[in-house]
Amino acid sequence: MQLYSVEGNSQNIDAGSMFGNVPRALWQKWVTPDQANRINLSCRALLVKDLAGKNILFETGIGACFDPKLRARFGAEGDSNQLIRSIEAIGLSENDIDAVVLSHLHFDHAGGLLSDWRENQEQALRFPRATYVVGEKAWERACNPHPRDRASFIPGLQPLLDSSGRLELVAGETSATLGNGVCFWYSDGHTPGLMLAIIGGDSGVAFCSDLMPGKPWVHLPVTMGFDRYPEKLIDEKEQFLREMIKRDIRLFFTHDPDVSLAKPVQDEQGRYATIDEHDPLTGLKLD
Repeated sequence: MQLYSVEGNSQNIDAGSMFGNVPRALWQKWVTPDQANRINLSCRALLVKDLAGKNILFETGIGACFDPKLRARFGAEGDSNQLIRSIEAIGLSENDIDAVVLSHLHFDHAGGLLSDWRENQEQALRFPRATYVVGEKAWERACNPHPRDRASFIPGLQPLLDSSGRLELVAGETSATLGNGVCFWYSDGHTPGLMLAIIGGDSGVAFCSDLMPGKPWVHLPVTMGFDRYPEKLIDEKEQFLREMIKRDIRLFFTHDPDVSLAKPVQDEQGRYATIDEHDPLTGLKLD
């Protein structure tokens, strides 16, 4: 199998929200905000070609599904779906995607499933041949959101997925669609049922989603203001990192503007960091 990073529409988001209780004096060493205190984040997907003969897309980014007012509010860039162009640059089309795996259904991870917003036009699902693979617990949250995170979901997306006839809800470690080539690890600190995909087993790649959206969040104390239970997320993150280091699994970041893939390490003081950083991925081969 071969792995490609595929860039979607980027997003400009409040830096304080992304770094939670980390003071500005520290986080501004990692990123530079604009005059509105926003930082630019990637909404990057991972494309795996020839996973047991299938083309698998892990997440779809924010897309261009919002009307101009919401697009401005959420800091989404562009009025057409960059992810589709990135897939085409690899030599595929959305018709070639056999499955789309979604760690959760927040709009910056699932918005690219929808056609571009156009006035007076109903939106439809993209990837017409794909099975949509979603964690059962994350699905339940999206269908019944809490007031705290209701704005993070796209109201019309769940009904379209449910009526597609191509939705697979997953509760265990593997998916019927994907087989044993992908295993899942679950987390509740960011949102209930966040489903992290590990591709290729030992010495493979882990799609970190919002457990660790980029390399600064590998450091255990760094969490987001969006996280549901920051302390729980830190505990989950430590357990996850220990296991990934033990199994020599690299980390794929969806939101880091500069790094798509890195190897996690732990120093003598117990602090976690990354080495061997890459961007972009252009056909990384896994057995």
